Amino acid sequence: MTGRGIDQALPHPVEPTLHERYVKDARHYVELAERARGPISRPLQYAAIWGDALAELARFDSALRLINLETSVTTTDEPWPGKGVHYRMHPDNVPCLTAAGIGCCTLANNHVLDWGIPGLLETLDTLADAGLATAGAGRDVSEARSPAIFPVPAGTQIVVFGLGRPSSGIPQAWTAEETIPGVNLLVRASDEAIAAFARQTEPYRRPGSIIVASIHWGPNWGYDVPPARQDLAHRLIDDAGVDVVHGHSAHHVLGIEVYHERLILYGCGDLLTDYEGIGGREAFRGDLGLMYFPELDPASGHLLSLTMTPTQMRRFQVKRARPQDGEWLQKTLNREGGRFNTRVRRDDDGRLHLIWR
Repeated sequence: MTGRGIDQALPHPVEPTLHERYVKDARHYVELAERARGPISRPLQYAAIWGDALAELARFDSALRLINLETSVTTTDEPWPGKGVHYRMHPDNVPCLTAAGIGCCTLANNHVLDWGIPGLLETLDTLADAGLATAGAGRDVSEARSPAIFPVPAGTQIVVFGLGRPSSGIPQAWTAEETIPGVNLLVRASDEAIAAFARQTEPYRRPGSIIVASIHWGPNWGYDVPPARQDLAHRLIDDAGVDVVHGHSAHHVLGIEVYHERLILYGCGDLLTDYEGIGGREAFRGDLGLMYFPELDPASGHLLSLTMTPTQMRRFQVKRARPQDGEWLQKTLNREGGRFNTRVRRDDDGRLHLIWR
């Protein structure tokens, strides 16, 4: 989430007016973070917000760096009416994404239209001009449903579809239509909807093609994974041929499942936010995050390994988590993974490794 307070700390902040119930100036979120952790050197350089994450990205040298970008990228001043929180980042700050070598931004979330259709269109144009692929939102329903495709060596490709669910707070009015920009919203997880999505993935279902469903679902807080959400994840794999379910929305990590040798991340948690200094949900440790590095068999899509690097937001920078915080994440994933027959072990460098049956 590179908008709001993060944007204000970068070299080209957008006009800071907010339309929230209690906070009317985005710079207040910078002040809250400074009260909690100390001064933030401003302006932050574009690469600085990624902090220790850059070394981890270089260490793993992944074929694709994928994020859920939970903000609009626009200077539009007219917010979506009736919505309580509006995130935006100035288009001139988009180098903060390219500085980390991000390859794809999924946009089917509950903030990409915070500044209306003009804000979405500017977001799409800005990201495209910066060479960043997108999935899950578009100028019409065809574009919103279209995947981002990434060729990788040896004839392999990664195909990323972006989807959103109303359970994450995405207004149904944001649904893309034939001539109306919007997001790829899966309004109902019905047989018909799953079959329609399966028809979209069908052209890409072949050996050497890794299909990712990046899906925004569920509330911001709480560890519960309802049976209906698990059933949807399983059907994305069984019926639509998905190899990785990249789930997000919750502000903290959720349990992990390996189903038919395919990875399901029910909730990746947050990585980069402006939430430092905001109280009220400390028990969930929303300041802690994970970087996920799955290794897949390109011929089958099967998960071979999953390494995760624990992180913590400090002064608007992603830092390696302290040993005790990494242990907290380990215990949380073991507790929440119990129902899915998964657990994690921690190595001497503090990274977590998934173990499954």
